[in-house]
Amino acid sequence: MRPVPSILHLDMDAFFASVEQASKPSLRGKPVIVGGLGARGVVSTASYEARRFGVHSAMAMAQARRLAPNAAYLIPRFELYRQVSDEVMALLRELSPLVEPLSLDEAFVDLAAGPYGEALATEGAELARAVAEDLREDIRTRVGLTASVGLSTTKFLAKIASEQAKPDGLVLIEAGREREVLDTLSVRALPGVGPATEETLRRAGLTQIREVAALPQEELVHLLGRAHGAGVHALALGLDDRPVVAERDAKSVSVEDTFEVDLLDRDHIVTELERLADRCVRRLRAAGRSGRTVVVKIRRFDFSTLTRSETLPAPTDDPLVIAQMARRLLDSVELLGGIRLLGVGVTGLADWTQEDLFAQALREGLAEDAADEAADAEQARETGEAEEDAAYGGPAGPRAFHPGGELKARRWAPGQDVEHAELGHGWVQGSGVGRVTIRFETPNSPVGRVRTFAVDDPALSSAGALPLVGTA
Repeated sequence: MRPVPSILHLDMDAFFASVEQASKPSLRGKPVIVGGLGARGVVSTASYEARRFGVHSAMAMAQARRLAPNAAYLIPRFELYRQVSDEVMALLRELSPLVEPLSLDEAFVDLAAGPYGEALATEGAELARAVAEDLREDIRTRVGLTASVGLSTTKFLAKIASEQAKPDGLVLIEAGREREVLDTLSVRALPGVGPATEETLRRAGLTQIREVAALPQEELVHLLGRAHGAGVHALALGLDDRPVVAERDAKSVSVEDTFEVDLLDRDHIVTELERLADRCVRRLRAAGRSGRTVVVKIRRFDFSTLTRSETLPAPTDDPLVIAQMARRLLDSVELLGGIRLLGVGVTGLADWTQEDLFAQALREGLAEDAADEAADAEQARETGEAEEDAAYGGPAGPRAFHPGGELKARRWAPGQDVEHAELGHGWVQGSGVGRVTIRFETPNSPVGRVRTFAVDDPALSSAGALPLVGTA
C-alpha cells in the first residue's frame, strides 16, 4: 500500500454529450442524448440534464425517447471525440509518463512516476490534491469540459473516488481510510463483480463489501473459484497492487454496424461490408499497425452469430487486400433470411508491413477491369443504352439504391456537421419529407439561427467538426 494517494483516476463527465454541448451553443444546459438513432439504437451517453429523466448509457434509444421526448438526439462524432481525448491525454502525460487510458474519456495516472514524485513523498495528500485541481482547471481551459477526479493509494480506490466525485468534482481517499470508504459500498463496486457474481454472493447473504471482507478467503474461493475468489477478497480488504501500465498493446482492430432493417439484398450487404472494411483499414492505419488475419462477423435475422477468418502469410494494411478477403469470407456464409449485423476486423497485429505481391496483382487486375468497363461504357453510349442506365443508376450514373431498389435520396443525420456556401458552418437539427433543418453556429459563437433547405440543395455539403479549443 502506498503511503501517499498518488494514483489519479480521471473520468470526463458525460463525455460525448458534453462535447456536443460545448460545440453547439444552443444545446448548453439542455438534455442531450448521443447514440444510434434507429429503431435498434442504443444510448451511448446522456447529458446530466437528460439523466434527470431516467435516461442512461446502454438504454434502448426507443425507451430514451419515451422518457425524454424533447431532448436533442444526435449521432456520435467519433473523430471529434478522439481529438478532444488526445488533448486531455496530452495534459495527463505532462503529469507522468505512466498514463493508462481505459477509453477516450477515462485514464489512470501514476503521479509518483512524474515530476511531482519526490515532492509528493514529503508534502503528501495536499500536493496531490493541488495537482488534481490544476489538472481539472487545465482541462476546462483547454477544451471547455468538466472532469471528475479521484485520488487514492490504489487504482481500485482511485476509481471509487472519481465515482464519488461526479459530476465535476474531486475526491481524495487518504491512506488509512480504505476500510472506512469500502464498508459502505455494495459488492457491485468491486472490479470483477458483475451481475452473475453479484447473484452468487447475494444467495450466500453477501451484499455489502464489508460482509465479503469479513468472510474467510477460503469460503469465497469455494463460492467463486480460486483465482476469482482470492482476487475479490483482496479487493474487499482494500488490497490492490495493480500498477499503472502506460501502454496496452491492442490485439485487434475491428468495426461493426447493427442495421435498423435486416439487409436482404446481397449487393447491398456487400456494399456495407466494403464500407466497414474501409473504416477498419483507416482505424488500423491511424494506429500505425498492420495485421495478418481478417475476420468477418455476421449476425443473422435469427440472432445466430457467425465469424469467418482468413490469414495471410505476412501483415498488411492494404485496403484492397482486406476488402477482397472480407468479400471472400462473406461468400462462404449463407445469407438467406437477412443480416442484422456486420463486422470486419483485423487480428495478428504488427507495426510493420512488407511488399505485398498479392496486393500488387490485385491492383493490376482492377486496373484491367476498369479499362474493360470504360470500353463497355463507351460502346453503350454509342448504342444509346447509356441513357437507360443513367435513369436507374447504371454505368453512366452513380448507383444509390435502397434495399427495395428505389433510388436513395440524400440523407442528413441529426448532429451532423455541414457547410453552407453563404451561411457557413452549422449542424443538422433534423430532416424529413425532402427538407433539412440546419442551425448555424460554432463552438465560440452565440446561439445560431435556424434555416430549412431542400435535402439536395447544392449550397449544402457535409463538413468536418470544428475544434473546441478556446470554448471555455
